[in-house]
This record gives sequence, structure tokens and C-alpha cells, in this order.
Amino acid sequence: MELNRIWDFPIKEFHPFPRAMLGVGAHEMVGVEAKKLGFTRALLVTTGLRGSGIVEDLKGKLEWAGVEVVLYDKVESNPKDYNVMEAAALYQSEKCDGVVSIGGGSSHDAAKGARVVVAHDGRNINEFEGFEKSTNKQNPPHIAISTTAGTGSETSWAYVITDTSDMDQPHKWVGFDESTICSLAIDDPVLYYDCPQHFTAFCGFDVLAHGSEPYVARLDFPPSLGNALYSIELVAKHLREAVFEPRNLEARSGMMHAQYIAAQAFNSGGLGIVHSISHAVSAFFDSHHGLNNAIALPRVWEYNLPSRYERYARIATAMGVDTSGMTTVQAADAAVDAAIRLSKDVGIPDNFGQVNKDSYDKNRMDTGKYSGRGPSIPGDDATVRKISEHIQGDWCTPGNPREVTVESMLPVVSHAINKSY
Repeated sequence: MELNRIWDFPIKEFHPFPRAMLGVGAHEMVGVEAKKLGFTRALLVTTGLRGSGIVEDLKGKLEWAGVEVVLYDKVESNPKDYNVMEAAALYQSEKCDGVVSIGGGSSHDAAKGARVVVAHDGRNINEFEGFEKSTNKQNPPHIAISTTAGTGSETSWAYVITDTSDMDQPHKWVGFDESTICSLAIDDPVLYYDCPQHFTAFCGFDVLAHGSEPYVARLDFPPSLGNALYSIELVAKHLREAVFEPRNLEARSGMMHAQYIAAQAFNSGGLGIVHSISHAVSAFFDSHHGLNNAIALPRVWEYNLPSRYERYARIATAMGVDTSGMTTVQAADAAVDAAIRLSKDVGIPDNFGQVNKDSYDKNRMDTGKYSGRGPSIPGDDATVRKISEHIQGDWCTPGNPREVTVESMLPVVSHAINKSY
């Protein structure tokens, strides 16, 4: 008998992490570390981080160390396939020999994708959706420097790209490939100080999703469970202060560590439909990934409760709920309530219907390559269904602890768009 008829995941794989530097002042070492990795001419990949001075500062540190810098600062939120292809083409035309990404997941993921394209002589990035699609595993070295506490991309083997080749049916996909693991991750909480309050909140819920999903995932991978649960505890302890006291070093450091270890948890422990819903909404409406996770998360926790009551009861404790005297089911329900309370405290919109995508930066709206679809996310039946269908093909969905179908997702997605807690 085939093993997968007995167990969904008969062999569970532990994926490696990059070397990392974490803590105050870590970003000061980027030039020295780039030289140690053999960089002479680096492609610096970023969204631009307008007004922060971070890009200029890090560019200067690289150049001071003798590394020439070629700047690609056109990465968009939910990085698009054409961002990746442009960055790869610039890398090749400028004869670069290494990549430095600065920002959040968008910058890091675009850089990962560009490295894959470079290693495969310019093949379209959309050919690499899924698991280990690279055939040439020798791609350029990469230093990833985070300016938000959310992504975890700097330490994981995953990257996420939006396929815009069919603008009537845009598709946001996930690639898992060990060849994309960075050469060096740098997390410095001082770089988070200038992150706006609402983005701090959005990114914090990305961390909460990264921690909670492997903790309840179908993989049930023991090496991931400790980091997953502790990252939840760190988010519950530090996110509010990080949002409302942007220069609180303890809070920013706490969220830095939460981000890093939550990504280590999902790196081998898997994700679920919080991310699948987020990817679908981003694909169609280009809304912020962390915000999408924040809105989807309590709905998904509620959907998954019957399959993992004991795990959600432990999540409640990690989030600071006194569960003494509660039954397991009551404690699990309290975890959902705690997530809703945190969401409201840090200013997350109640639902997707309150999200006006025109409030997000669009670096390239004048190109016509990616156009909007109205001022807010509609909650009509057609939209609910197309999001529910997109979820089925997402590479995160198989990790969800409760079975997922289009019909089971319709009420979850409808509530996320149209209703409030």
C-alpha cells in the first residue's frame, strides 16, 4: 500500500535557514558582509522606502566597503512578475554579482525571484510556481535586510509572486525552493522605527499567521511547534507597543524575534488558508498581504476550531488569556476572541469591505501593467466565489487542518468581506 494512503505526510522535511545577524546595529555590517560574500557589484532591490533614508544609508555602507551598487527601486506591494523580470534583466545587463534586498516581503521575494530567473537564463518567473522547480540551484548570493517585522522571507525558502499575464484572472502563487534561501539575513530593530503604524499592525498579523498556522497545521511537525507557539506569545506581548510607541526598542526587538522564529516555524511546519485567502484577495485587489492576513485570521481560526480545539486552547494561553476554569472548547473560543481584541486594538479594519485599495502606494500605476478594480473590495457573490476558487489552488491550502472546498469557503470569505465581529 502507498504510504500517502495512510498518512498525508509520511515523511516530513526540515528545511535549512540562512546565516543571520539579529540585533541593534546589525545593518551597519552590510558592506563588510557583502565583501566577505565576494560582492563587487550589487543589485540593490527595494520598493524605494521613500523618505526614510534607509536605502541611501545602506547604499552608502556598501559603497564605502568597495561594493558598487546598481539600484532597482520599483518593486510593488505583492511583487508582480514584471518586477522580477525587470530586476533580473538589470542584474544581467549591469553585470552584477550579488543581490541585496531592503524592505519587507515584497523586496525580498522579488529579489529571490530575480535570482531564479538569472540562474535560468531569463526564463519567465511564472514557470517556477510550486515546489523545487529550479533546475539550476546555483543562483546569485543574496543579503536580505528587513525593515518590517512581518515577512520572515529573509529566513525562509518561500517566495510569493503575482502572475499578471492574464489581468482578468491574476494569480498570486507561492514558490518553495531551497535555492532561494538567502546567503545572509539581517534583522535590526532600529530599521523598524520608521515603519508607519498601520503597516506595523498589518505586518504584526502576518507574524501571528506565520506562528499560528504551523502550530495547528496538518503537517503537525514537532520541530516547528515550539517556535510557533513562542512567536504567538511575543506578538501578543509586543505588537500593541510596537504600533503605538514606534521607537520602543523592547517592543521592536520583540517583534523582530517573533517574525524570525515564526518564519522558522512555517519554513518546515507549513501554512494554511489564512495565507490562501490573503493570496487570493491580493491577486484580485492588490491589497496588503499583512492586512489580508489580519482580516482573514479570526475567521479561519473559527473555521478550524473543531479540528484543533486543544491547540487553539494553548494559543489562547500564549496570547495572555487566563484559561483556568475553562473547558478546552471554551479556551479555544477565547483564542479567537483574543485575536479579535488585538485586531481592534491596533486598528485593523473589520472586514475587506472597509478596505479602500486606493489608499495603497502604487509605484507603477501609470504604466497600465496593473490596474485597479474600484475603490473598495466588493462583497458580491461572484467575488466571493472567485476568491473561494483561488484558495483551492493555493500551495498553502494542503497544510490547513480542516478540509477545504469551494462550498466550505463561501461563507468564510463572505463574512470576511461583508460582516464584522
